[in-house]
Amino acid sequence: MTPTEPDFTGATWFTSSYSDERNAQCVEVAFVPGWVGVRDTKDHGQGPILTFTHTAWTAFLTGVHHNELTHP
Repeated sequence: MTPTEPDFTGATWFTSSYSDERNAQCVEVAFVPGWVGVRDTKDHGQGPILTFTHTAWTAFLTGVHHNELTHP
């Protein structure tokens, strides 16, 4: 069972190895029990966090891997 409110306090955030300080289109990802958080690197940890359950995150990554996501 996942908690109703994820707590990312003290979480370790990861950025892509392809990102650098000049790339304005990067995100950071953190994992806490039951949840995955995604945030914009430009906000330097001060912006909102999109949260996903581990199941939803896995489904998203699977869709990306299989090129199932389309841009309108």
